[in-house]
Amino acid sequence: MARKPRIHFLGALYHVITRGNRKQGISLDEKDFQQFLTYLSTCKDRFPFRLYAYALMKNHLHLLIEVGQIPLSRIMQTLLFSYAGYFNRRYGEVGHLFQGRYKAILCDKDAYLLELVRYIHLNPVRAKIVKKPEDYTWSSHLAYLGKKKEPLIEEGFVLEQFSDNRSLARRRYQQFVWEGISGDHEEKYYRVKDQCYLGEENFINRVEEERKEPKDWVYDISLEAIIQEVSQVLKISEGKMYSATRDWEGVRGRSVVGYLARRIAGYTVKEIAEYFKRSSVTIGEGIIKVEELVRRDKSFERVIKRIEENVIKKGKRRYRVTVA
Repeated sequence: MARKPRIHFLGALYHVITRGNRKQGISLDEKDFQQFLTYLSTCKDRFPFRLYAYALMKNHLHLLIEVGQIPLSRIMQTLLFSYAGYFNRRYGEVGHLFQGRYKAILCDKDAYLLELVRYIHLNPVRAKIVKKPEDYTWSSHLAYLGKKKEPLIEEGFVLEQFSDNRSLARRRYQQFVWEGISGDHEEKYYRVKDQCYLGEENFINRVEEERKEPKDWVYDISLEAIIQEVSQVLKISEGKMYSATRDWEGVRGRSVVGYLARRIAGYTVKEIAEYFKRSSVTIGEGIIKVEELVRRDKSFERVIKRIEENVIKKGKRRYRVTVA
């Protein structure tokens, strides 16, 4: 099968994974890990991008990169070529260090950023190298906890999703990561569409449409209007959706509202969370669950589509969307 071309646009978020050729080690000691970070820092200075998370392992690595004007391909080509040259010189090796083409998954930032930061930082725990993510030196997790100065990392945006108070945000972030320790490999982060996407259909369609013609719209619809329609169709009282309790129906209703609010009205996860007085993490996780249910349950997909069509009738086109 022919390789898909890399998709590039300003602000695109990629989960990058690359492995050693034939499962060989790519970082054999601390000097190698540090040298890779040095090359990564040099690339960041030369080709400005945002780095939200990294985890460097002996035979593979994870990066969570949001690009600017420079395409990811140019960044990664420079980074991997520089490091491979260093590695081969140091160890007297020849040939390819990395296994073929690196994997780059284009991700829906609003829905998946927090989940991916957690997933990447828990990589050493899943690999049974450490029991706690804070015990691993070669990831960006310690920067989020404030235990390590890491100019490479843009932790501010992520921490703001937990609280405007930095100390409280760090504690909530740590709890969020700990809650994911019991999880397994989380295949969903690799279960991509069309070889390159992690996100729901609206995100994918937006990107694809932008590649053809920059023409898409969101609608001027209030959260209250969406809540009313969800309440009517799903038979969940509005009171339960606004309630501070963890009632199952209320959680389900808020998750569907969040899904639709992002999909058709352009609300961010943070805006929805603030409206319901919930954390961005809680709302984001609920939206992801709705996305997964829409994919695998056709009857549920039809219900959601009906709600969406009813809500759109109540609004009007507001502005043109760009994927940047």
